[in-house]
Amino acid sequence: MSETPKKPKSHGRLAIRPTFQPRELLQDSPQVAGVWTARVITLFPQAFPGVLGESLTGKGLKDGLWGLEPIDLRRFGEGKHRNVDDTPAGGGAGMVLRPDVLGNALDMASAGTPLDRAKWPVVYMSPRGKPFDQAMARRFATAEGMTILCGRFEGVDERVLEEYAVEEVSLGDFVLTGGEIAAQALLDATVRLIPGMLGNSDSIEEESFAHGLLEHPQYTRPAEWRGRGIPEVLTSGHHGKVEQWRREMSEKITRERRPDLWDKHLKDKG
Repeated sequence: MSETPKKPKSHGRLAIRPTFQPRELLQDSPQVAGVWTARVITLFPQAFPGVLGESLTGKGLKDGLWGLEPIDLRRFGEGKHRNVDDTPAGGGAGMVLRPDVLGNALDMASAGTPLDRAKWPVVYMSPRGKPFDQAMARRFATAEGMTILCGRFEGVDERVLEEYAVEEVSLGDFVLTGGEIAAQALLDATVRLIPGMLGNSDSIEEESFAHGLLEHPQYTRPAEWRGRGIPEVLTSGHHGKVEQWRREMSEKITRERRPDLWDKHLKDKG
């Protein structure tokens, strides 16, 4: 008789729903039912929260502004050695994550979540996916939460992506050893947009990509450093001129460094 995987515990306080992470990996982080939550399917649950447990994201996690539930894929493995992969159909190098193993993990991760993918996206970190951008982060942040599948080896069985309407997302045109680092980057960009995470909503509006442009240069004290001064307009006290300078610099930097974004910006302006 096969062993039924136990549900691990969550990072968080006062969880009144099933959680998925072993108690020894728990942080002293309050979790309130109903907050935005990420469920991460991974062979390395100990990698979480990782850097997400630091700074503002870490404070938000401890304060219960968002939740994190790593799900150990190995618990769903087959046989004595909990195998999670097999050789590619048709031959070839490497190994592929099995659909039956992934399906069981995704079934557990879907417990209590909406079927509507707009309300609860299921994402697979993949170099062949759609490039991750700020608009995607905003979309994920407005959902109720999300499930992230971290791949390993040569990837996952295609049938899993089809069966669960999984959205493939890429951080760029390069290959990582696994999806854990990419998942943390995606989550950092997403959870910081959750109301209350940053405190000052104005800072989000002024960031790179907020209006389709890269951010303008930033300066602070001392007024002169190694012979380099702060642009006079920023110390003029004339807010209108400051805003105009910042806008012009954003446009200049975007035009020079990201012509693709500049072209899109011009098209959006009509």
